[in-house]
Parts: sequence; structure tokens; C-alpha cells
Amino acid sequence: MTGHVLKFLGETKLELGAAGPHEGNWRAGRDNDGIFWLALDKADTGTNTISEEVIRELEAHVTAAEADLPKALVIRSAKLSGFAAGADITSFDSMSDEGAADLLKKGHDVLDRIEALNCPTICIVHGAALGAGFELALACDTRIATTGASFGFPEVQLGLHPGLGGTFRLPALIDPTEAMTLMLTGKTAHTRKAKSLGIVDAVVEERHVAAAVQAAVKGEIKPQSQGLKARALGFDQARSLVARQMRSQTEKKAPKAHYPAPHALIDLWEEHGDDRAEMQKGEIASFAELLKSETSKNLRRVFFLRQKLKDAGRGEDGIAHVHVIGAGAMGAEIAAMAAIKGKRVTLGDVETDPLGKALKHATEICKDKHLSRIETRDALDRLMPDPKGYGIASADLIIEAAPEKLDLKEKIYSGLKDRMKPGAILASNTSSLSVDSLATHAPDKPRFAGLHFFNPVSKVDLVEVVRGSATDDATANRLAAFCGAIGKLPARVADYPGFVVNRALTPYLMEAMVLMDEGVSKEVIDSAALRFGMPMGPVTLADQVGLDIGLHVAESLRDSLDTPMAEISDTLRAKVDAGELGKKTGQGFYDWSDGTPHPDEDLSDAPEDLTDRLILPMLNACVEVLREGVAESEDQVDGAMIFATGFAPFRGGPMHYAHARGISDITDRLKALEQAHGPRFAPDEGWSTLG
Repeated sequence: MTGHVLKFLGETKLELGAAGPHEGNWRAGRDNDGIFWLALDKADTGTNTISEEVIRELEAHVTAAEADLPKALVIRSAKLSGFAAGADITSFDSMSDEGAADLLKKGHDVLDRIEALNCPTICIVHGAALGAGFELALACDTRIATTGASFGFPEVQLGLHPGLGGTFRLPALIDPTEAMTLMLTGKTAHTRKAKSLGIVDAVVEERHVAAAVQAAVKGEIKPQSQGLKARALGFDQARSLVARQMRSQTEKKAPKAHYPAPHALIDLWEEHGDDRAEMQKGEIASFAELLKSETSKNLRRVFFLRQKLKDAGRGEDGIAHVHVIGAGAMGAEIAAMAAIKGKRVTLGDVETDPLGKALKHATEICKDKHLSRIETRDALDRLMPDPKGYGIASADLIIEAAPEKLDLKEKIYSGLKDRMKPGAILASNTSSLSVDSLATHAPDKPRFAGLHFFNPVSKVDLVEVVRGSATDDATANRLAAFCGAIGKLPARVADYPGFVVNRALTPYLMEAMVLMDEGVSKEVIDSAALRFGMPMGPVTLADQVGLDIGLHVAESLRDSLDTPMAEISDTLRAKVDAGELGKKTGQGFYDWSDGTPHPDEDLSDAPEDLTDRLILPMLNACVEVLREGVAESEDQVDGAMIFATGFAPFRGGPMHYAHARGISDITDRLKALEQAHGPRFAPDEGWSTLG
């Protein structure tokens, strides 16, 4: 083994067979101490996944170990990117059709045989061990992590639960309630937490891996014991009590009607949590059944929508230095994310106080992102307050994140004309102003575009890369690549009122305002949206976005669109005039002093057409931006709405939902709503082209 593979194996010299160091998806060999090393190095990719082929080859290596028992078996990754990102999701559709249960049984058999080997089995994890990768690690006696390792079961995000033994191996290893929480939420346990939970037996630096392996072989690394709680949960009554509590909490965040997988997992654990053999059979049968569900199919679609947007952000951006103008909430987060991802960033503002707050907030983001002290220090070193704007002259990209006032932006652009270096790009984070209108004041029109981030930037992955009529190809490509470089998902869209996301979202928010004016309570309106599957109701969302921003976007759209919009609510105007702007002021339509509101109202007395009045205008706007060529495709619209607004992921996106429900049904309902409530519901002519 050579290069980083040799380094990852602790500089251990292997006596490899005649087949050479790399055969198939594994690098294998025995060292001078008789330890059998298996390094996963999946062919033709930079990231390991656990596919049927990987398992089949692993079975052959396990058979060889059984025939000639080594002193120990060590499994790890030969890739710099991490241990394994989970199962190969591209194979799931065929598994649904070709006997998923049989394939799962074969995988279980291989992992059971690793677990049963009559020698120490050790897994070394660097980077992420997720899903099936985590399950492979759990089949080993000992897990050694290097700093920065993480463990998780993201299957719930695909409408599934662990399917290669995770449902019984993790609860048998650590506190069962902690194990269930990880599986039910899909959250990741980073190095320190993984060690405290007992997932990891030792944490070492890479250079000490070989010594740690020797210690594990000698039995010097002792696993933690589970404790009394685990023994108590071996009793049916105690487990049933905890399961009821889990169901109640899970229903609030992931209703069974929309997300069956976590509820199926709770049922499995309650019924078979004290019987490994039955749990194993139940896991296989349940996983195979969930694969066929519409929820899982749609959530897997969402996974691939993310991959498509990611692909749009690949390539070299040629951007080393970013200058951000405006240290408000958006500018501060844009600057922090760019610095965290390795860009040199200068942050300017006319006031010094926001700059100090921005640096403090950047530290909080680093903590939320689980950066180490060294990584945090390096990120903050790259982020420099720049009240005088000295960084403008050397920046490759200048992002203007000033308030949405055309005259203010014009003034900023005029001040940049003689200060930007040749070839630098200027991008505006505008959410509602026309990119073409702004471009008339930009120093270099071909190198000007919109770069519309969403609040909070550190948590919302989507960015609309808005191309004006004068924006050149190189600028659009570099901005998309920049988004990819800072971990964002670029949606390349054309200049249009509201672009894609705000054009679709605003009618949804404004219809909620109209409904309130009609006397429907905000709690009932939000509850209807939540029942549909939205992450929060439109009234709560309006408060979170900021009522002043929502009003500004609505007014801008109303004045720019050919199609009619709902009349802007007098109640909304009154709130803005009173300074009750939502979450940021502590009071909007809701009182935010006690945190985010979570209404859950009985809808029996709600207007019969309530949900359609909220959701269908959003779908109608999505069809409009497709017809106008603002968006590239239905998939892009679905991805943009899911990753920017949280549109019910289990429905696969607004356009996918429209097709599933039926185009004729949607247009018939819009016509009925148009007759009942006015022309704002008139079906867009683009529906006729969808079929």
C-alpha cells in the first residue's frame, strides 16, 4: 500500500498477495504481526458507500479470515474523505423491485460473521461513518476514532430506519434511549459525544492509530458498560412506557401519516427490544416494506435533487478573497460561512458595532458546526472586519448585502467603480429588486449578478444565482462554483420578480394574511399548513422572515407582475407601522418571547378550502416561473422550494406533488377558487403544457 493509504494504515507494512494492493473495492493484506487489514476504497469515486458489490467482496475476505484466522481483523477506509457515507442509494429502487429482504439478509450474514470471528475485530474511523458504514463499525468488537470522526444514522431522512443491524446493535452497545434518539432524529454524534456515549472506545490522532490497534489486540482498550437504565429497559413494561413517550415526541415533529419510518422503528424496539433474533428479523422485514412506501420514494427523490444542485456548483471559482458589504444578519452569516469554508473574507459596514457582533456570531456558528478550536481559530483569522473597505481593491468577489433600498445600492455601486480590481465580480444579495435594474449602476455589467442567500445562511443551503441579461457565462459559472465551495446548493435562475423562491412563497404568505382578515385564526391557518407537511405555518414563517421584509417583497411583486396577487393585508401594514416586525422584535403576529410557536389546532371548523387556498397559489407560481423560463426545470423548482423553504419533503417537491395529485385536479380546484375568491387563483397557462 502506498501514499495516503499506507499512512492511513498507521505506516504498517503489509505482505500483500500476488493480486496486489487494490483488488475490487477493498485493499487487503496481513502485516508482520499477523493482523489482517481491510481498507475500503470503493472504485471510481472519492467517497465510500456500502453497495451490494462491496458486501460481496467483504464476504470473500471474511471467508479468508475464517479459514486462516488472523491475530486480529482491522477495518478502515483508504479514502481521505472519511469512512463510509452509508448505503449506495442508487440501488434502492432496484432493491424495492428485486427482493430487498433477501439482499438485506445477505448483508446481515456477513456482518454477523465479522461479529462472530474468534479474534479481535477493530474498526478505525476517520471522518464520517454513516448508515451502513456505521453498522459495519458496530459489527466490530472495538471502535477507534481519529479526531473529527462522526457517527450517525441518516436513514430517517430517506423514509427508512437502519437496515444492516443498527436497530439492535446500537441499543445493545450504548444507552438504548440515546441509541433510539440518534436513529429517530438522524442526528450525528461527533467525536467527543461519540466517546461519551460509548460508541467509540478510544480517540487518537492518526499518527497513533497503529499503537491503538496494538492496545486493542492486547485487550487494553475496555468498552464502557451500559448501566442500569439499559437493564431496566430489558423489561417489557419499562420499554413500553418509554416507547409511548417516544411516539408522542416523534408525532409532533414527524407525523406517522407523513413519516412512517420512525414510528415503525419505535414499534420494533418496543416489541422486540429484548430479543435480538426477533429484532433482526423485524428490522429486515420493516426496512423492505418501507422501501416501497411513497414517503421513502419521495425522500430518496429529494436526496437526488440535492445531488443535482450540488453538481451545478462543481468547478473552480477562482475566488480566494471575498469582500462583503453590510454586516447585518445576512452579511454577517455570508461572511462567516465563506471564512469557515476557507475563503479570505473582509467584512465592511458603515457602523463598527455590527462588525463586532458579526465576529461574535461567527464564533457561535463555528460551535454549531462542531468545528474544533483550531478550525475555529483559523476561520476567525480569515474573517477580518474592514470598516474602511480596504479589502475591496483585492477582492475577487464583492457581495453587497445592504438593505433593500435601490438608492442605497446605487450609491454603493458608484463608490466601487474605481476601486474594484479587473476581473472581480460584484453580486447583490437582493431578494426582491431586479438584477437588470441594479446592473445599470454596476461598474461592470457582464460581471454583475444576483446571489440570493436565505436567512439564516448558516442553516439554509440553497442560494439563487440570478443571471441578468448582461451577465456573462464565466460570471454565472464562477458564482455557482463559489456556492459549491462554501457548501451551498446553487439554483441558477433568471432575473424575474421574486426570482423562483420568493415568487412562489409570497402568494402563500399573503393568502394567510387575507385569511386572517377574513377572521380565520392564525393558529388554524398555521395548523393547516403543518398538517399538509410544511415545517412551519405561513404566519409563523412571515414572523420569522420579518414582516417588513415580507411587505416589501409583496409590494415589489404586486407592482412588477402581470398576474394579479392578493390585496396586501391592512393588518400586515399596521403591524409594520407599529414596529411589530416578528421574531427580530419579539412581537409580530405571534409573541416570540417564549420561543418559536407550535400551533396544533382542531381544523373541524376551518374553511373547507383552507389548505388549497394556501398551497395551490404556490404551485401556480411555480408553473409560472417554469413557463417564463426563470427556472431550468421542474426538478430545479422542487429542489429550490424544498431546500429554501422546507416544502413538505415527503411530497417530493411542489411540482412532483402536482403530478401525483393530478394536473387536471389542480387546475379544476384553481378554477373553483377563482370563482369563489377572485382572479388571483386563475390557473397559469403553463399548466396546459405539463400534461
